[in-house]
Amino acid sequence: MEQWWWYLWFSIISLFGASLGNWIHRWRNPKCNGKLPPGSMGLPLIGETLSFFVTSNSIDIHPFVAQRMKRYGSLFKTSLAGRPVVVSLDPDFNYFVLQQEDKLVELYYMDSLAKLVHQDDMKNIGGDFHKYFRRVILSHFGHEPLKHKLLSQFEDVINHELQDWSKLPQVDLKHQTASMLFNTASKILMSCVPEENLGHDLSDILQGLMTFPVYFPGTAFYKCLKKKEKALKLTSGVLEERMNLYPTDKGDLLEKMVGDMGKEAGLTKQFVSHALFGLLIATIETIAPTITLAAKYLLDNPSALQHLTEEHERIVKKREDAKSGVSWDDYKSMTFTHYVINETLMLGNFLPGIFRRTIADIPVNGYTIPKGWVLLIIPAVLHLDPNTYEDPLAFNPWRWKV
Repeated sequence: MEQWWWYLWFSIISLFGASLGNWIHRWRNPKCNGKLPPGSMGLPLIGETLSFFVTSNSIDIHPFVAQRMKRYGSLFKTSLAGRPVVVSLDPDFNYFVLQQEDKLVELYYMDSLAKLVHQDDMKNIGGDFHKYFRRVILSHFGHEPLKHKLLSQFEDVINHELQDWSKLPQVDLKHQTASMLFNTASKILMSCVPEENLGHDLSDILQGLMTFPVYFPGTAFYKCLKKKEKALKLTSGVLEERMNLYPTDKGDLLEKMVGDMGKEAGLTKQFVSHALFGLLIATIETIAPTITLAAKYLLDNPSALQHLTEEHERIVKKREDAKSGVSWDDYKSMTFTHYVINETLMLGNFLPGIFRRTIADIPVNGYTIPKGWVLLIIPAVLHLDPNTYEDPLAFNPWRWKV
């Protein structure tokens, strides 16, 4: 009898071991109608997520990408947060893929970001609505609005904020810039400056997203979603108030979207409040660190700072009224200023990359990216390629001089 139990126990263990081995083999060797790019799927379930999320304080290519690029080339497979992923560092292929929206690929967000932007809602909205939304954004933030309206609005808000900064014993530039951008974006998007400034909260959201999406008190992701709830409460409240007052003479983005509710499929109260939230984040998360990095580079490069100062002093001296605001002609004449902006944007790769999901098998360079896989495009590799830019990690605004 004891021997029978021993055989049964041995059989169960053997079956479990064989099943586990087969599962691990299938994990490491995913099915593909062709040849997968080189790379490693890492540990089961975890994949190579831990290496991907390691923080890097360098402006150079993230070690996760650099090490695999050196080993596998410009295209490699991996697994992040339980998802099969192909990482592309090929600029030609990346350009091609981004032209294939809704043909070969679709919008995709990592699980953490998906919870932030309600990816399921975004997927249910058709391409026509996406075109509408882009058109509305450009009509309020494109070339003409910048020229005739936004430039003076930016200057008014920034002057007010700088006056407040002058009264402080010291300035945490990233923190104060985030607060300034929150006020600026709120005024332009919604024609209001909320009593509570959420700039600092929103500036930390991206950091929380670059973690495992574990919704448990104390985790970075939990704190991130709590900040999201706080911001959505604000945007939803502003939306409700505007709907009760509509129509108004505000002429802002919110006024346009409230007026189009009921006319455009997908333009719901939930979408509008999330759109406002997303635009606030996009403004703060991209511009605040860029301004901070530009300030650091200029302080570390006195010659560039002097050149920039002299350019602005020349512009002021040419004005008939030295106290008048920045005109469109002034803006266009800021040649070296634009060099500094371009250089900072090239060096300041703050986002991990661009995510898409394949909706069909994609052949590339003899390999196949299977349908349903995540595609991660890394633009920073092109920006920091020494074959494209000489000494790419050095701050050199003059490189943009034609």
